[in-house]
Amino acid sequence: MQILPRTSRPSKPCRRSGAAAVEFAVVAPVFFLFILASFEFGRLNIIRHTADNAAYEAARHAMVPGATAGEAVAKANNILSIVGTRGATVAVNPATLGPDVDEIIVTIEVPMNQNGLIAPHFSSGKTIRAQSRLRTERSQQ
Repeated sequence: MQILPRTSRPSKPCRRSGAAAVEFAVVAPVFFLFILASFEFGRLNIIRHTADNAAYEAARHAMVPGATAGEAVAKANNILSIVGTRGATVAVNPATLGPDVDEIIVTIEVPMNQNGLIAPHFSSGKTIRAQSRLRTERSQQ
């Protein structure tokens, strides 16, 4: 068996020098914009779910006899601080929880311009609002 020698072809000059650098320069900013936007919207989603949970837990805490509105606000702020929420306002309605109160409403507002993870360009000026409304466990005596 005879092995034939390979003939080498003369190489052609490459006319695409720098094409990869140009493609990277065009695609990279768009790609990194999508990555940053996904981080930002992920943070927004985490804060939204945490605000919903904090409003519910604060209302549950305030619905039992003997609880105060201040304790409910502290409970909500404690939950919001877990994810590092800044500038949130918590309101309990009614402000005084007496034995005649039959419904409690806890409202939480979180400004997104103070809670951006990287750069709050996508959510600046927006406010997340969460509300929980529960009936109390108080009885008329």
